[in-house]
Amino acid sequence: LLNHVLKDLREMEQVRENLLENPFLSGLLQTNDKVALKEITRQLQLENVVGDKVFGSFAENLAFLLEALRKGDRTSSCPILFVLDEFDLFVHHKNQTLLYNLFDISQSAQTPVTVIGLTCRQDILELLEKRVKSRFSHRQIYLMNSFDFKQYIKIFKEQLSLPAEFPDESFAQKWNNNVQHLSEDKTVQDVLQNLFHHTKDLRSLHLLLVSAVTVHHPLLTAADLQEASRQHSTDSKANIVHGLSVLEICLIIAMKHLNEVYDGEPFNFQMVYNEFQKFIQRKAHSMYNFEKPVVMKAFEHLLQLELVQPLERPSARAQREFLLMKLLLDSSQIMDALQVYPNCPTDVKQWAASSLSWL
Repeated sequence: LLNHVLKDLREMEQVRENLLENPFLSGLLQTNDKVALKEITRQLQLENVVGDKVFGSFAENLAFLLEALRKGDRTSSCPILFVLDEFDLFVHHKNQTLLYNLFDISQSAQTPVTVIGLTCRQDILELLEKRVKSRFSHRQIYLMNSFDFKQYIKIFKEQLSLPAEFPDESFAQKWNNNVQHLSEDKTVQDVLQNLFHHTKDLRSLHLLLVSAVTVHHPLLTAADLQEASRQHSTDSKANIVHGLSVLEICLIIAMKHLNEVYDGEPFNFQMVYNEFQKFIQRKAHSMYNFEKPVVMKAFEHLLQLELVQPLERPSARAQREFLLMKLLLDSSQIMDALQVYPNCPTDVKQWAASSLSWL
């Protein structure tokens, strides 16, 4: 959309006469404000003008660059369009200095400057500092993909197919035939269907297509895409569970049972500890009965890993045992993680799978 608008703009007579400068920055490449400023200088071809000058601040440096583009009065200054791709990554620059200064200049109307940010994050405004947000125009355009699954398959083929001008014609033909075969394969269609129902974002499709093609394995197979899909949908929280101690696993199982008994209502540490004690006294043969401070420390570790979350910010005087919490794992995630947990004691697994009748 942006490229199409820019093309139309450049064809307009007014814009052609008053040449539109168009610095393009990407959050993936310009990882801090210093690098971004260098790139702006390079794209505006102002290296000679800057020379060996030393500036007191980022704002001073940027103001000098924009001043250098003036042709005299305000009406004949060169209009500049800053395009910030992967805009959400610029938010993580120190103090958001680049964004603040660009927005500030575009608001002040001293230099004709427009800033366009491209991002897939809809919560981007929440990430802006207050001073930056106050200078933002709050104009947002949302673009949603509206293609159906048939078109999605077509996009899949287009993304993978090699162009006609590819140097090795015979390989290109073999590769493209294979892509056509893959697009008709039921297994591949199931993988794509799952992804399509999850998200229509094409970047997810691109991530799926990053596959292990080597000299010895030159053509993609349905199995490659299945494996890529499995890795793509790996549950990060369930992965964290694999690295926990058996005591921490027991606390998660205790919370799972509390969720089932109280139908998802919040719980506190004391309730989790009591549940753990019941297990130790009635069922456990392989578990040692840890002292309460040790169990508390394990519980706090789960908090740090964000597997458990307090319902509200704890005050300094609040008793930690009675703070209301919620578990950020559901029952299926816990059971899946336990299946692959190394050397998990049998009675712990049985406790996790057991019904509530023994309590």
